[in-house]
Amino acid sequence: MKKFSGYIAILCLLAGCGTLDVYEKNVSFPDHEWKSNDKPVFNFTITDTASAYNIYVIVRHEDAYHFNNIWLNIVTKAPGETEKKQLVNVTLADNKKGWLGTGMDDVFDHRARITLFPIKLKKGNYTFALQQNMREEPLQFVLNAGIRVEKVKP
Repeated sequence: MKKFSGYIAILCLLAGCGTLDVYEKNVSFPDHEWKSNDKPVFNFTITDTASAYNIYVIVRHEDAYHFNNIWLNIVTKAPGETEKKQLVNVTLADNKKGWLGTGMDDVFDHRARITLFPIKLKKGNYTFALQQNMREEPLQFVLNAGIRVEKVKP
């Protein structure tokens, strides 16, 4: 009976595992310092143009990070279009609640949506580049940064 219930548990876990219609990649920064000339680039391909997508920026930092936000220059290149640049202020902390992301020990992860609403994407290759635009150089206590693109479930 124990063996049978073990198989049931494994089957339930496998049934819950489906494909994640998502792209996510993060880049680590040596010595936990993000220099302004360090501009990680992320490439992904969209094949499903019927679905809508949310796009997020991901930031992981230590508790010792000096600011409650991070300013990012985000450069986007969509298929058949010219590069688009935007300056985005990502809020990481609240004066009352503290860090807004999820944390374990002294490391905090933030996933901040940079699209106001789900958007349709063209078929083809996309490129995103991130650059920190803060007054501290290099920006201390940042472990990594990245991009997440996830399909919105109907």
